[in-house]
Amino acid sequence: MDAATENTELHTHKLENEEQFGEVRIADEVVAIIAGLAASEVDGVASMAGNVTRDLIEKLGMKSLSKGVKISMDEKTVHVALAINIQYGYNVPTTCSKIQEKVKTAIETMTGLEVAEVNIKIVNVAMEKK
Repeated sequence: MDAATENTELHTHKLENEEQFGEVRIADEVVAIIAGLAASEVDGVASMAGNVTRDLIEKLGMKSLSKGVKISMDEKTVHVALAINIQYGYNVPTTCSKIQEKVKTAIETMTGLEVAEVNIKIVNVAMEKK
């Protein structure tokens, strides 16, 4: 990889691979997408909450799969922060516990990285549309 390619690359982290035939790197955005998809699969999660810019991008037809997810990583440890819209009627502590476990398992299984924490902020309660 030359210096020009290195500077234009997304923020990535090297994955450990014992039978290495080359370098494996994973972008923060990929880890964020894994976290967002895993959280969205939990019953009680109405949607991921985004910021104004991401909401505008989504309205223009480009769906952001990492909406509502912030990732910070050091050597091999991932810290996840999620912003969630919860469905009305679901128990918040129980739903959040399920989200934390699902996100942690998905990231660790798919990337081999260790998840140190999954912090959740409930930003809205979604009512079922009738």
